[in-house]
Amino acid sequence: MTKEEATELKNKGNEAFKKQDWPAAVDFYTQAIEKYDQEPSFFTNRAQANIKLEAYGSAIIDADKAIEIDQNNVKAYYRRATANTAILHHREALRDWKLVVKKAPSDATAKLRMAECDKVLKRDAFLKAIEVEDAPSAAEGLDVEHMALESSYDGVQLGAEMTQEFIDDMIQRFKDGKKLAKKYVFKIIIAVLELVKKEPTMVEVDVDAGHEITVCGDTHGQFFDLMEIFRLAGSPADKHLFLFNGDFVDRGSWSTEVALTLYAYKWLYPDKFLLNRGNHETDDMNRMYGFEGECRAKYTERVFKLFSESFSALPLATLIGKKYFVLHGGLFSDDKISLDDIRKLDRFKQRQPGQSGLMMEMLWTDPQTLPGRGPSKRGVGLQFGPDVTKRFCEANGLEAIIRSHEVRMEGYEVEHDGRCITVFSAPHYCDSTGNKGAFIKIGPEYKLNYTQFDAVPHPNIKPMAYASNGLMGMM
Repeated sequence: MTKEEATELKNKGNEAFKKQDWPAAVDFYTQAIEKYDQEPSFFTNRAQANIKLEAYGSAIIDADKAIEIDQNNVKAYYRRATANTAILHHREALRDWKLVVKKAPSDATAKLRMAECDKVLKRDAFLKAIEVEDAPSAAEGLDVEHMALESSYDGVQLGAEMTQEFIDDMIQRFKDGKKLAKKYVFKIIIAVLELVKKEPTMVEVDVDAGHEITVCGDTHGQFFDLMEIFRLAGSPADKHLFLFNGDFVDRGSWSTEVALTLYAYKWLYPDKFLLNRGNHETDDMNRMYGFEGECRAKYTERVFKLFSESFSALPLATLIGKKYFVLHGGLFSDDKISLDDIRKLDRFKQRQPGQSGLMMEMLWTDPQTLPGRGPSKRGVGLQFGPDVTKRFCEANGLEAIIRSHEVRMEGYEVEHDGRCITVFSAPHYCDSTGNKGAFIKIGPEYKLNYTQFDAVPHPNIKPMAYASNGLMGMM
């Protein structure tokens, strides 16, 4: 009876999967595995649900188990290749795509994925070969002032300073599906690059009487939902500060519009509009998840290079009122790391976070319910428990850490006895997750006030429209 009961649970998991309730699907598949752990389809199904949840490390473990039970399980190799592709382990992914093609020679999709993966590996090897340590700025030799505006541009002119009038007009253009003049795109990115280069690695800000700060999580190219945030929270103003906590771009197909809107506000309010770097403000993620392709399609390769340069100069954290430590990912592999270590961190030493070190951990780690530290369900970074958070907050005199980086179905979640708060601001993420978005308002009394919101309609352009072909099968 055990296998039959397990199969019933698997079927319930399949129903939840069809309804796009990925956490419930994982739960049912897990229950099925607990009753009977020798059926590979239980593991491959859970792997697919984990892929939807971006728990790529967990998906790889599930695929490994399915292969252990059945070495000829094509689905398991398929899942493992997809998960490895997602975390940019292209060499491991290529190995599995080759196995899939060998075992299922008529699978045209697998052949396409294999070719794409091979192309990415060759491209990465080429980029590494031509990499220059002290490369000149992408702005070098760019005479923006004498650049002509496209004849099709009929918007507000941008002079030496950003204006609210220009931002309002630019936002309306974006809503109407129009582009910004390339001259102004360059101007905005270069202005913000110069601003953020001067900021410390951890920006420290207080909320004065009569002021407030709105903290937002991932927006991921969901421009129309960003507009909803401004509608509900109020627009940026001299007494209304904003902090966007990374992952402005990728996945959503209006990433240039989101980035340019945030950058324009940064230029208008340099000290009041704050931006933390996320794990998607990095070259390898942008090449895979759509931002590079979108920059090329809507503007030019040079626009991407300038954005890349500005992303690598963004601060990695913000300290609000000496009470809330805000960073994109989470805490560290070493209990000895303090806020002073973040203050001293030279973020300009390495433009990209790499696979280890303090910057990588700040951008990639996640909380877990169990004490201590554990391997990452993503396959990158690590996970930290409530005891780790407690020790860090107590040692640094903090009330809590605020982080983003993960979908939360309610838009936010308070964990670790109130000391770890996750906020995610991309509702109905990738048009498939059904989650709410949220933002947090903090006033001079430093209480956290949460607002949840739903996704708003947008033009019929699918997420990942500009992404690498190797990822399209994951949507």
